[in-house]
Amino acid sequence: MKFNISFLLIGLFFQLQAQENTLQSKRLDTIVKTEEIQVISKSIDTLQLSEIKPTLIQTEPAPLTETYINEDLSMLSDDEYAKIIDDLWFSELENSPLNINKIDILIHSDETELTTAIFKERLAYLNSKTPFNIEYNEILEAIVKSFLKHKKDKYAKLLEKASYYFPMIEAQLAKYDIPLEMKYLAVVESALNPNAKSPVGATGLWQFMYQTGKQFNLNVSSYVDERSDAQKSTEAACKYLKALNNTFQDWDLALAAYNSGPGNVSKAIRRAKGYRNYWNIRDFLPRETASYVPLFYATMYMFEFADVHNIKASENKLQFFEVDSIRVQQQITFDQITQAIPIEKNVLKFLNPQYKLEIIPVIKDRDYSLVLPKSFIGSFVQNEDRIYAYAKADDAKREKPLPKYTEMNNRIRYKVKNGDFLGKIARRYGVSVAKIKRWNGMRSTKLRIGQRLIIYPRRM
Repeated sequence: MKFNISFLLIGLFFQLQAQENTLQSKRLDTIVKTEEIQVISKSIDTLQLSEIKPTLIQTEPAPLTETYINEDLSMLSDDEYAKIIDDLWFSELENSPLNINKIDILIHSDETELTTAIFKERLAYLNSKTPFNIEYNEILEAIVKSFLKHKKDKYAKLLEKASYYFPMIEAQLAKYDIPLEMKYLAVVESALNPNAKSPVGATGLWQFMYQTGKQFNLNVSSYVDERSDAQKSTEAACKYLKALNNTFQDWDLALAAYNSGPGNVSKAIRRAKGYRNYWNIRDFLPRETASYVPLFYATMYMFEFADVHNIKASENKLQFFEVDSIRVQQQITFDQITQAIPIEKNVLKFLNPQYKLEIIPVIKDRDYSLVLPKSFIGSFVQNEDRIYAYAKADDAKREKPLPKYTEMNNRIRYKVKNGDFLGKIARRYGVSVAKIKRWNGMRSTKLRIGQRLIIYPRRM
C-alpha cells in the first residue's frame, strides 16, 4: 500500500511539472507573438534567449515594379525575435560606462577666480598623468582665463558633441597606442565638426589637406569626401600622429608637426641650437604653430576641469553606442532613406557627413556604409529588397539623372588661360611657384595661353 501511494505521489508530481512546463512555454510564446514586446525589466542574465521560439511573419514579396514608388515604406515591419535581442543588448549598453550621460559627475560651484597657484597645481596634475610636457607659462594661463570668461557656453556645446565623438576617437587612439588625451586635438582642429573646412581647403574632424588625406587613404570624389568620415578620418589621424611620434619621439613635437609639417619643426630645432623641448623651440616655429600647442593644452584643461568651473553639457540626444552601420548594396539617396524609415533628414546628415550630395554610391573596391540609429537598423535590414526596389523605381522616374561619379587624382593637367600667371595658379592649388616650375621642367615663369601644366594640388 505504501509503495502504491508513493508511486501515485511521484506520478502526480511529474504531471504537475509537465503542466507547469506547458504554461511556461505558452507564456514565452505569448511574449514573442504580442505586438508590443516589453523587455525593459529583463536583462540578458535573467532571460535565456535560447528558450524563446521566434515566430516569423511570412509575407509574399511583391514584384519589383514601379508600384513600389507609391508604397508606404514607413510602415515596414521588423523581425520580432531579432528585435528582442537588440532591445536586451541595448538595455545593457544604456547602463554601461559607454553611456556618458549616465556617468554621475560632481559639479562644484564655479570658482570666482582661477588663481595662478591653483592653475599651476592643476597643470602639474595633468603633466603627471600624460606623456605631454605640460608646463606653466603666462600665455597658457591667459588663454584658459580668456576661455573661462568668454567661451564657457561654447565649451558646454563642445562637451555635448564630445559625448558622441569621443568614445569612437578613444577606441582608435587605444588601437594605435596613442595617448587618449589626443582626442582634444579634434576639438582644436575642427570644434568636432566633420564638415569643417579651412580657408586653404583642410577638411573634416582632423582637418586633412587633400594630398595628406590621400597619403592615408582618404579618397575624395564627386559624391564622397572621406576626410569628413568620422571613423576613417580618425584612423588616418592616428596613423599620421603615430608616424610623427616615431619620427620625433616626442608627443609635443608630433603635435607641432601635425600643424605645420615635420620640416618646419626640424628647422626650428636647428635654429634653437639643437634643443628639442617644444617650449625651447617655440619661438622658431611658424606663428600659428607657436600658439597651437598651448591651445591644445588649454582645451585639455577646459575638458578635464569642466566640473570645477560648472561647465556641463546638456544631455545629448544620441550616443555613439546607439548607432550602427550597414554596407549599402545599391545606390540610394538620403531622400529615399527618409521615405523608407522615419528618420529626420538632419539626423541622417549628422551621422553620414561624408556624402556631399546626400547620395550613397556603390563603387567597386570602395567601402561606403550607411550609419543609422540602432532603432532603425532592424527594419532597414529586414526590408532591404523592398527599400532598394523603391529606390530603383524612384530613380527611374527622375527627370534629371544623378551626377556622374568621378574621383580626384593626385595629379591634374591645368590649361593656361588668358590672365593666368604662375603665382595665381599656385595660390589656387595651394602649392609654390617653385614646385610648379620643377614639375614642368620650367626655367622661367613665362606662360603661354593653352599651355598644359602638371600640378599636384594641395587643395581643390
